Amino acid sequence: MNDAQHNSQIETIAAIIVKDGISLDEQEEKKLKKYHDLVKKQFHLQDELAIELVNEAFLYLKLKGAESADPLQHGDQFGAGFS
Repeated sequence: MNDAQHNSQIETIAAIIVKDGISLDEQEEKKLKKYHDLVKKQFHLQDELAIELVNEAFLYLKLKGAESADPLQHGDQFGAGFS
């Protein structure tokens, strides 16, 4: 899979997440399972790859909504380990 295709998949899942209004910090497995199953079915990915793609979609939305994605200024928001 090339980068453009991968990015398109991330944006597709991100759009569904936004439409559903789910918290970008959601950790409850039952709620996330919907997206994992959707990715497996729609993009024909296995378990680990589906989970990874969903996680990337959530991260994409968090970064997209950030005022500044500068890790030196906002590293603690994204788990970079420094502030």
